[in-house]
Amino acid sequence: MSGPTSVLPPDIAAQVARSLAEDVGSGDVTAALIAAGTMAQATVLTREDAVLCGTTWVDETFRQLDPAVTVTWRVQEGDSVAANTILCDISGPARALLTGERTALNFLQTLSGTATITRRYVDAIAGTGCQILDTRKTLPGLRLAQKYAVRCGGGRNHRLGLYDMVLIKENHIIAAGSVAAAIAQAHATAPGVPVETEVETLDEFRAALAAGPDVIMLDEFGEAAMREAVALNRAAHKPVRLEASGGVDLETVRRIAATGIDYISVGSLTKHLRAVDLSLRFTLLPPG
Repeated sequence: MSGPTSVLPPDIAAQVARSLAEDVGSGDVTAALIAAGTMAQATVLTREDAVLCGTTWVDETFRQLDPAVTVTWRVQEGDSVAANTILCDISGPARALLTGERTALNFLQTLSGTATITRRYVDAIAGTGCQILDTRKTLPGLRLAQKYAVRCGGGRNHRLGLYDMVLIKENHIIAAGSVAAAIAQAHATAPGVPVETEVETLDEFRAALAAGPDVIMLDEFGEAAMREAVALNRAAHKPVRLEASGGVDLETVRRIAATGIDYISVGSLTKHLRAVDLSLRFTLLPPG
């Protein structure tokens, strides 16, 4: 599990280039209504409370369109901002501002949406010692961006993909014959790679604990069963990290955290995305 970090995804320029190609295509025929050389300025504001995330994507959008555009941020990445806060000022060639508006706001509203909901979950379990994790339920092509947004909101990242952690689920267990056999095979075929297994009952939990994974995911466990699993784990010769999954929302998350679990994974952080409501206000500058 990777923790909070300011390290940006390495694929931002490629993400922006793909998005601009999708939107601009052979050229912005509407922006062409504005005379070349016309200058403009704009402000971006949020219409609702939010956690800001995606500033580098905005900067990169206008850099790729026209390096003459200047973006000046009034708030910082990861800041909590109130409704009607002006986030940044943008100035430069009017055509570039108009062409880049939607791509820039798409990134900013989407990533701020993920960061905002993550912060709400993190705040909901403050003081429990538990940590909020994301999942692989991300928008295609934006996984690293959304996982970065989770970190901006104070959450932590679960595995990035199928390559950096073994995660044994129900169908893997069926194919292997048992949870213990699946864990043993994972250690044999991927030495040095962290191993996590999902379990659905306390009997499966006991078998998994004896087999020695790094993390056990309690899938759809009730709170009483979670507490029993936590107690069994603490009494074990080699305790492991415990993760809760399923049935998690802002009403239940603190009770789940209070069971003594280490992690709570929340797929809705990146799957049930609600973008932050942003607005760009545009003004032409007088000639000269």
